[in-house]
Formats: sequence, C-alpha cells, structure tokens
Amino acid sequence: MNEETIEYSHHYVPLTRGQLVDRLRAALKPKRFHHVLRVEQTAITLAKQNGVDVEKASIAGLCHDYAKQRPDQDFIDEIHAKGLDPDLLNYGNAIWHGIVGAELIKDELGIWDEDILNAVRHHTTGAAKMTKLEQVVYMADYIEPARDFDGVESARRITATDLGAGVAYQTKHTLEYLIENSKPVYPKTIETYNAWVPAYEGKIK
Repeated sequence: MNEETIEYSHHYVPLTRGQLVDRLRAALKPKRFHHVLRVEQTAITLAKQNGVDVEKASIAGLCHDYAKQRPDQDFIDEIHAKGLDPDLLNYGNAIWHGIVGAELIKDELGIWDEDILNAVRHHTTGAAKMTKLEQVVYMADYIEPARDFDGVESARRITATDLGAGVAYQTKHTLEYLIENSKPVYPKTIETYNAWVPAYEGKIK
C-alpha cells in the first residue's frame, strides 16, 4: 500500500500529520507504530469508499492505539481522575486502550473532536450505534494489510462491498473468539452483536 499523506486543516487536531506521527512513534514500539500507519491508510481508503471525512479517518486511524502500550496504572489513574465508569476497573488493556485511551488523547494530543474520539473509544468493542467514521476505524484495524487470521480475506471482501456487513462480520467472529477462549466479554460488545449481527445475517455467511 503506497502511503497517502493527508494535509491536516487543524480543525480537528492542533498538530500537523508529521507532528502527530512523531508523537506516535515516541509512544509506541516499532511493530505497533507500523500497525497504526497501516490502519491509517486502510481507514483513508474505506473513508473514500463510504463518503467519510478523510482527515478525521486519518487522525482516528493513527490515534486508535496511541495508549496501547501504556502501563496499567496510567489507565487506572485516568479512570479515577475522569470519573469514568468504575466497571472499567474489572477489565484490562484490551478495553482500556480505546475507552480510556480517548481521554489520554484529549489530554496529551489536544484532540477534542468527539467523532474522532468515539472512533477510538469503540474501535475494539464497537457500539450499538456507530457513525460511518467509527465503522471505518473499527474495520480498518481488523483488516489492515498485515492482519493474517482465518476469515480475514472474507472480512476484507465483505467490507469492500458493505461496510455495515463488515462490522457485523467482525463482531460475530470477535464474540466467538472471546467465548471459545473463556475471555470476559465487555457489555458493549454484546450490545454491538445484538444491534449488528442479526441485521446483516444474510451477508456474513
């Protein structure tokens, strides 16, 4: 995938794309850093296909894992400081880096646009109602070019045809994975399943 660079207007983030990339490079290990670059490019492609603001897709794609490699205590402190749902304390990084990570993005990167922040918040759990931007980032993270798991080609094909069906496909398979591996299921993931999977049942076989 040839990298496409978006010129930021500064409506959504006070940094240039280059400055934002530098902040991410400093925050992440190389493997994770290259993942977020691929997610950004995949999000840009999906945004163009689905009439979504490309600049917001670029920023959200880059930032979705900004907090992924932070110590647990950073998240716990932020949950307490911001008065977030105390039930979050029963989960871990897989949930925290999206929901709590959005608060760190506000604090540290100066990004306050709720569309972008919600795309970060929901990129692992989904939500019963998701904007097209949220759907784009949810799927870009799942199908970026280096992803290699059973069903990823089906996910790419379905998403290219119908973004919402892609959301349903990912949600169904994520829930199956969590159950098969006896992992805790965050309540919002079940809400996502109920809202999306039955609605697209015929398109995700």
